Amino acid sequence: MNRKNLLTTIVFSLLFLHGNLIFAQKTLSSIDQSLRYSLYSRIGLKIVPLRLNSTEYRLQFVVEKIEENPSFDSFSFSYAILGSYEEEITPDKTRLLVNSDLLQETDRHWFFQKEVEIPENQETAIAILTVLDTRQGDEYVYHVDLKSPYIFETPNLGLYFENDIPFDQNHLNSQQSILIKTARSATVNGFYYPVNFDVPFPPMETRPAEVPKELNVISMGDFLANVPKELADEGYYFFQTDTLDKSGNTIRVVHEAFPKVKDWQEMVQMVTYISTRKEHETLLLAQDKKKALDEYWINLTRNPEVAKELIRNYFRMVEFSNILFTDFKEGWKTDRGMVFIVMGPPQQVNFYLDREVWTYAGIDDNSKIRFTFARTKTILTPHYYTLNRSRAYQPVWFKNISQWRSGRMAF
Repeated sequence: MNRKNLLTTIVFSLLFLHGNLIFAQKTLSSIDQSLRYSLYSRIGLKIVPLRLNSTEYRLQFVVEKIEENPSFDSFSFSYAILGSYEEEITPDKTRLLVNSDLLQETDRHWFFQKEVEIPENQETAIAILTVLDTRQGDEYVYHVDLKSPYIFETPNLGLYFENDIPFDQNHLNSQQSILIKTARSATVNGFYYPVNFDVPFPPMETRPAEVPKELNVISMGDFLANVPKELADEGYYFFQTDTLDKSGNTIRVVHEAFPKVKDWQEMVQMVTYISTRKEHETLLLAQDKKKALDEYWINLTRNPEVAKELIRNYFRMVEFSNILFTDFKEGWKTDRGMVFIVMGPPQQVNFYLDREVWTYAGIDDNSKIRFTFARTKTILTPHYYTLNRSRAYQPVWFKNISQWRSGRMAF
């Protein structure tokens, strides 16, 4: 038995003995992925796929080091290719990623890369990356569709940091550069959308959101691939090797302080989720935003120290929402970002082909409430979800807003 197979056998045997076999009797849809949205995660996962041809794909596994100076040996890394979200994940379908598989390591990332082949006639293929923290038994999971009814096509170009690590975030601060790499073309076509999106309706608002009648788009023309490209203006950008392609890469360019709040004006916008309509209108009309916000927080809590803690906690949730949920919208303006800010990190997260489901404790200890986000097919991102709104959310939503306003909400 070679060394790699021996390591695989040992790891899975140990996990089985501890009653925590990662993949035994599990499917992708049954795995709880709540650690993906935890405020206390030690690592962050991303799979950046590239389509090489009609059957071959390059999987770039990027593991962000969130905790300080983590040891590679504290984690067990593995990946698998699945034919559906309901397919049982068994040890024979998984492949370990060991130290010798590392393509690159930096202060911030571990980076692996593997190439896989998917039959051309296969309709659905999902790549899943699992990292087990062997110290606590925490299981981190990330997945991405390579082929499915909810993506047009896996892109044939990728976005990279200037040190050649795949870009593992969805936003870029203005005036910074990004590397757009492709092996299929010497040039890349770019489009710039200088759009500012509205804040989403609350979960119990069932009327449809307004859709912009016109969307301004500015062609950037074509430019050289494989060299750093500075993106100066805020908005979102879409890149393709060919304008006839069914795929591309989107990135949101944001202000220099993002994911944190930039100024008093932006802070006024962001408190909408816990404000009455009258309160928010007063803030919007105020000439001196800082003074108006100071009065707003004190009026909520009647206590300066409680107000300071409330501000810290609320904008911490905004910051995490921006990190986790930014796509072509800022994270705090997405449906998932809104729910995350008001409700906190979900206690359980399950992904299905057509939806993502978050579970929380309900109004009382014996009940649960689930927020279902429907998956929508768009060329801009493979992970676009909109909340299935319902008036049934009203009691728990107002309860959490009341806790926020009294300064009693903390996660």
